[in-house]
Amino acid sequence: MANHLTPDELSEALGISRKTLIKLCAQESVPVFHGRIDKTLFVQTMMAAGHRLPDGVQDLDDAVLAPG
Repeated sequence: MANHLTPDELSEALGISRKTLIKLCAQESVPVFHGRIDKTLFVQTMMAAGHRLPDGVQDLDDAVLAPG
């Protein structure tokens, strides 16, 4: 899976609404650059800020961070 996703792709992968995703990005200063969001940055930022994300999100992030 790609690391830079559109808001629609990322919201679907995370199981949250697109509106909520954009709101969280704005609230926590996660950039949306050229219409894409860095998935790893988003997940790590949300976890560091103490936001509760749906179950399995850490697994989604680990798949990106896993070597090879």
